Amino acid sequence: MTTHPEGRREHPVARRSALRSIAVFEAFKGIAALGAGLGLLSLLHHDLHHLAIELIGHFHLDPASHYPTIILRYADALQDANLRSLVALGIGYVILRLVEAYGLWFETSWGEWLAALSGALYIPFELRHLLYRPTAIGAAVLIGNLFVVGFLAHQLWHRLRHRHDREPAR
Repeated sequence: MTTHPEGRREHPVARRSALRSIAVFEAFKGIAALGAGLGLLSLLHHDLHHLAIELIGHFHLDPASHYPTIILRYADALQDANLRSLVALGIGYVILRLVEAYGLWFETSWGEWLAALSGALYIPFELRHLLYRPTAIGAAVLIGNLFVVGFLAHQLWHRLRHRHDREPAR
């Protein structure tokens, strides 16, 4: 632990650990999205509606109940979707997450900016979801995202202040 000239304490090891934890989580999201995308590509020339019905039957679910209906709706929507657009969006998401993870792992300011901005984009959607479908998981996701975005904003604020303190007076 070091002491800043203004008297506040800095914890470089804790800061690095937090940034690297966030980086690992972002890389995991990117790799998971890559796996999901590859899985969807493997279904390219299959009847997704038929596969969804077989999956629902395999688990002995009622096709008219809530979640099986959602699965069938998404299977139909995916069957009709523009695959090139979905692949382009998926590749963009994977690249964004992996670039973000790289920037955070190596403690770059652009990585912190990218992570803070991309995380902040989800907050309005998470709030809306929590208002209309309140669940403990939804609340945990929102709180976790607020914590990550707040931490990164705090780091960026300190980085900017430290840069300002080092500049010579004119």
